[in-house]
Amino acid sequence: MNAPSTPALAASFTLGGHTLRNRLVATAHATAAVADGAPTQADHAYWHRLAQGGAGLVITGGTAVAPESTLPRRYLTEAWRPEIKDAVRRRAEAITEGGAVAIAQLVHLGRETLGAGTYYPPVSAAAVRSPREATAPHPLSAEEVRRVVEAFRVSAANSVQAGFDGVELHAGHGYLLAQFLSRATNTRDDEYGDRITLLAQVIEAIRSEIGQHPIGVRVSVEPGENSGLGLDDLVELLPRLHAAAPFTYVNVTTGVRNTYVPGMATTSPPLLSSVARLRAASGLPLLVSQGFRTTADIERALEAGADLVGMARPFIADPDFARKVVAGDERSIRPCTSCNEGCRTFEPTGSCSVNPALGPPGMAARPAVPLLLSRPGTGTGTGSGDGPVAVVGAGPAGMECAAALARTGHEVVVFDGAPHVGGQIRLAGRAAHRSGWLKLIDYQRNQLVDLGIELRLGTAPEPAELSEYAQVVLATGAQEAAVSVPGTLPTLRSADFLDRCADLVPSAPRVAVLDDGFGWWQGVSAVESALAAGAREVTLLTPGNGFATGISAENRTQLTNRLGGAPLRVIALTTVTATTDGGMRLRGVLDGRETDLEADVLVTVGERRPWRPDFTPVDGQTVHAIGDCVVPRLVAHAVAEGRAAAETIADHAS
Repeated sequence: MNAPSTPALAASFTLGGHTLRNRLVATAHATAAVADGAPTQADHAYWHRLAQGGAGLVITGGTAVAPESTLPRRYLTEAWRPEIKDAVRRRAEAITEGGAVAIAQLVHLGRETLGAGTYYPPVSAAAVRSPREATAPHPLSAEEVRRVVEAFRVSAANSVQAGFDGVELHAGHGYLLAQFLSRATNTRDDEYGDRITLLAQVIEAIRSEIGQHPIGVRVSVEPGENSGLGLDDLVELLPRLHAAAPFTYVNVTTGVRNTYVPGMATTSPPLLSSVARLRAASGLPLLVSQGFRTTADIERALEAGADLVGMARPFIADPDFARKVVAGDERSIRPCTSCNEGCRTFEPTGSCSVNPALGPPGMAARPAVPLLLSRPGTGTGTGSGDGPVAVVGAGPAGMECAAALARTGHEVVVFDGAPHVGGQIRLAGRAAHRSGWLKLIDYQRNQLVDLGIELRLGTAPEPAELSEYAQVVLATGAQEAAVSVPGTLPTLRSADFLDRCADLVPSAPRVAVLDDGFGWWQGVSAVESALAAGAREVTLLTPGNGFATGISAENRTQLTNRLGGAPLRVIALTTVTATTDGGMRLRGVLDGRETDLEADVLVTVGERRPWRPDFTPVDGQTVHAIGDCVVPRLVAHAVAEGRAAAETIADHAS
């Protein structure tokens, strides 16, 4: 029998004299586990764990080269400071001891503040205001530009002296080096008006300092016809740059701040169709990044001419991503859903909604405590003692708990009154542009199957049935409350609308959505799902001060881009007082002014309230509650409390 062929992604690759064990790259990201500009022990532990997971190359991000890029909380590594070299050395060693080649990405933010404010004025090639900032930057003089070159040289020298194998220059995502590359922002008429000059000088200065250590350049295809740095620009600039100042590899991605980390609406790698053209434009080793999640897409990129394929969030969700992909064990990968929640907050450190094992500094996991409803001796009746654990609810919390228990050797039975697993997150994943949640549900369901866990779906357990179990975990979720609006217009809760949207909208094409004022995904998904179903017009009404104000800035920016040109009207600071057969009465929450709006259906976003079954624990029975049935919150809380409940039960048993 012939041995199976080795996938291309598992092949080794030589980069600047270093041998990578495979073609998978953990591209630049940061933990924010940085204190006073220096990496902490928690940061070192994160990178060591990631490198142990099998990536061939690991690129660390969040490394600034000058004080102008200092943020008030100082969670970016300040590479220009020699006194933090020992802390940086421990970060580099954490990666190389894990078996990966270590590259430090260096960045100057230029006119971008990351929305965090700065101590110093933003700077750029010219006084061209960023669409993401309120004021135009200070245009750098030629002498100031030369100081930027020196800042990169010093930071690169410090990084390599601390043990990094090489550096990557961040010339993408709209930061300073990209601002000099872009036609839209580089309007200079001096020597730096040639768009490659600054980057070429930076490369030459670093090369003179670090010798033959690898120097990579990250660039991004920026969106919009007027970006000044589209794919055509990169195809022209990269060969010129390499001819002027040779470097080791090019890392190509897409987007600018608030778009370069795509949300769930991006379902395939944006650059996949451009790999062949990028390959033809440059003889350099080519790393393509962004949106890669599956083995199939990775292999397609390599077949099209990429040498390496990069990802960031998949490694945050599962640090063993590379090892599992190389082994052909894609089914066991804890999937990144592209929710852009935990990994994009940096409060107090980078986290992940689907990975409960990633905790803040000083903690081995995300903090979570299940709610203890009953312990042995506090119930009534007679319990049966030892036996399997009953988990009631097959949503993210219940399935996480069941799988974690089974891995410790416990027998588990999972109940759910629905005919399928997933709970409310399954419904959320059916909304337009929110299918990423279904990846988590598929993964958790596969884990239950692979672990041999018994699933009893379609019938809620009776109290007498639960009395047979010494341990019961309630993970029954929450229910959306109806919003009382008097009148005759068809009115649905947002959850019911999502369930019936495709059938309802064709006969009710004028949809009004009354948000609860918090601007979270229930109202957003109702709007997008109505539009996807063919609504002729959609009106979002909110007593709050805007649309989608509760979701992250990145998700909100991408949402706004998606909705451009859609038949959507947003009316803020307004509520609905009554409905009629063909519309509703609106009232301004500030001035009390009343107006009328025509509509065929009203969708209301109601309060999510915990729901737990009504049963009395028996003597000898311990009952925990987890997830939304305690307090409705995020998927991150459900998953973390599911894992915590399993650990609590396992610890008690031991």
